[in-house]
Amino acid sequence: MSSSPLPLHFVTSADRLERLPDRAAEIALIGRSNVGKSSLINALARRKDLAKTSKTPGRTQLLNCFALDDDRALIDCPGYGYASVSKTTRAQWTPMVRRYLLERAALRQVLLLVDGEVGPTKLDVEMLEWLRAHDLPFTVVATKHDKVRSAKRERRKRDLAAGCQLDPKDIVWVSAESGVGLDRLRALVLDQLG
Repeated sequence: MSSSPLPLHFVTSADRLERLPDRAAEIALIGRSNVGKSSLINALARRKDLAKTSKTPGRTQLLNCFALDDDRALIDCPGYGYASVSKTTRAQWTPMVRRYLLERAALRQVLLLVDGEVGPTKLDVEMLEWLRAHDLPFTVVATKHDKVRSAKRERRKRDLAAGCQLDPKDIVWVSAESGVGLDRLRALVLDQLG
């Protein structure tokens, strides 16, 4: 039986930490540009147009707040890596996101999205090292499960876990398209947000 969609609604976009509304608990979504953060938010809420999706990497340029209620929210952070925006804009994202991750008292968990088809890139590995170095709680979510051919899935799961230095069972595999893993991820989000 599939779980209920998360009752997410868009609240605001902020260009810095101070402009986000106060919440008791938040989960941050981070990942490479084009990893599928917006599609995943839409899938978790079972809504098509909640978060704007685009074929162009780098559409998310602000901290986007999607609330479950007055106390709990998901924060969609700008993607890192290739994005079709200016270097100046890209350079501003990193300090904004890092400040959010390091200074936000409400932050309970970071969901690091890794492209399941591609596996962890150099930038993903650097982000994992940074999260570990700052002792931030995180879960790796492997997106695009449907894009990995079934014959190669078990090997891909082992390789991706090894690339992230994690046990394969600690990685949540999802597909915004087919719905694989969404129930597990919804349960994890609700559990972390309390």
